[in-house]
Amino acid sequence: MQEQLIDETTSRIIEMAWEDRTTFESIKEQFGLSEPEVIKLMRREMKPSSFRMWRARVSGRNTKHAKVRPEGIDRGYCSRQYKINSKPRNKR
Repeated sequence: MQEQLIDETTSRIIEMAWEDRTTFESIKEQFGLSEPEVIKLMRREMKPSSFRMWRARVSGRNTKHAKVRPEGIDRGYCSRQYKINSKPRNKR
């Protein structure tokens, strides 16, 4: 794999790998890591049980690969993601 990634970059790659709508192609485009390299990174950085859960989740998921994505899904995040709610939440 490429030279050791800094913690912040590694954390972001792991976050993107867990996201359903972020494709492996997007990760490769931003960080230069292919799908097998992302898998190696996830195996190295996660607990074995978490890695198995992640692999079961992304295996066969058509939104993780740009070529087999359903038509109409063209972004790597949910439309409701990253929006800040300005209303204060009840703390009860």
